[in-house]
Amino acid sequence: MGIDTDMRQIEVGIIGTGWCGGIRAETCARDPVVRRLHLAETRPERLAEVAEASGAATATADYRELLEIAALEAVFISATPEDTHYPIARACLDAGKHVFLEKPIAQTLDEADELIALARDRGLKLTIGYSQRFNPKYAFVREKILDGTLGEPVSALISRNITRSLGNKISGRTKLSPAAMEATHDLDFALWCLEPRRPVRVYAQGVEKVMKQTVDAFDCMWIVVTLDDGTVITVGAGWILPLGYPNYSSTWLEFVGSEGALLIDDTHKDVMLNTVKDGIRLPMSSMPGERVGHTYAGPMASETSHFVEAVAFDRPVLVAPAQARQVMEVYMAADLSAERNQPIALPLNRDPAALRADG
Repeated sequence: MGIDTDMRQIEVGIIGTGWCGGIRAETCARDPVVRRLHLAETRPERLAEVAEASGAATATADYRELLEIAALEAVFISATPEDTHYPIARACLDAGKHVFLEKPIAQTLDEADELIALARDRGLKLTIGYSQRFNPKYAFVREKILDGTLGEPVSALISRNITRSLGNKISGRTKLSPAAMEATHDLDFALWCLEPRRPVRVYAQGVEKVMKQTVDAFDCMWIVVTLDDGTVITVGAGWILPLGYPNYSSTWLEFVGSEGALLIDDTHKDVMLNTVKDGIRLPMSSMPGERVGHTYAGPMASETSHFVEAVAFDRPVLVAPAQARQVMEVYMAADLSAERNQPIALPLNRDPAALRADG
């Protein structure tokens, strides 16, 4: 079946073409809604590699050059380190571009509020990269909660572990914790499933046995979030699994209600490749997923196309920026709780830096 010649197409920019940005570029290059693709990346070799693979119309080291392209409507911001997100997103919104921003939305609540207000005032779409919402297993969890199969929600537990190679990479480029960089996906998902309930209290503990001496980071964090109706969410996030399949992620989910329970095994043990050279490998086991021949295994490709289509056809985005701000407030409270060894009430009236000064 051919492409609908009357279908509206748009021009898309991608700022940062690393792991996630490369997936975004590859997906956009295959998406019939994307007419032309424009890339910005500070590493020349990586920029050339992704530009060739995606057939990009523009490839530059300076993202500001993309903002001068009048026909460019939507921008994916996949740049690192994470403290670049806010200034780049603000510049894109100021230039009138719709923005998809990898998490986190910002470094402070004030910055997040500014981006949300700017997008609203300009009539622009702003969304955050919580790709696990596009995982079919996760979608099934939400469906069973919303249709009443589980009855009244009682508790949710999500445990996620990734390898220390990825944990070292993330924590080596940013001072954000496992709560902000890993548990954030699962906090977002659980809070989304349990809306309109809202978080009112957070208690967290962190462990410092392995990574403290090298990158001054927690090995893992366990976070308990109490909602306004008494429902409890528990999220564990660790990033010190032994070396294994690149970017391996192992997750277990339990949602318990008054009328039933739903257990989801997302540990990726269902596909095992064992070779003399590499031993046991677990393909298709990273959080964003990976391309497998003619198809894509994982949620990030669907998430990318969702944003492109939301812009092209003026549809709502799945992740509202206010939801991402709420998640940010929860993981900030988790960091503060682990530091103070005490529960933290929500909402936070000010950013944790100011709260620490008061403490």
